[in-house]
Amino acid sequence: MRNEYSLSDVLERLYNNQLALEAAVMELTLRVEHEGCTDAGDNVRGALEAIGENAGFIKQGLARLRSGKSGIS
Repeated sequence: MRNEYSLSDVLERLYNNQLALEAAVMELTLRVEHEGCTDAGDNVRGALEAIGENAGFIKQGLARLRSGKSGIS
């Protein structure tokens, strides 16, 4: 096992966790909507939309970190 992890490794793991949580929450949302709670489903979908937008930004940032062109200060 490695003793050190790069920033990009850690961020990649966080990104993957975010995607997994997003998928799990969507599964629960579909179940709630199936039970007739459309208001709750709409609220969750709004939050998941923000998560999806942020995921794209994170993925681009990870690509820049890995390429050495981070632009992050």
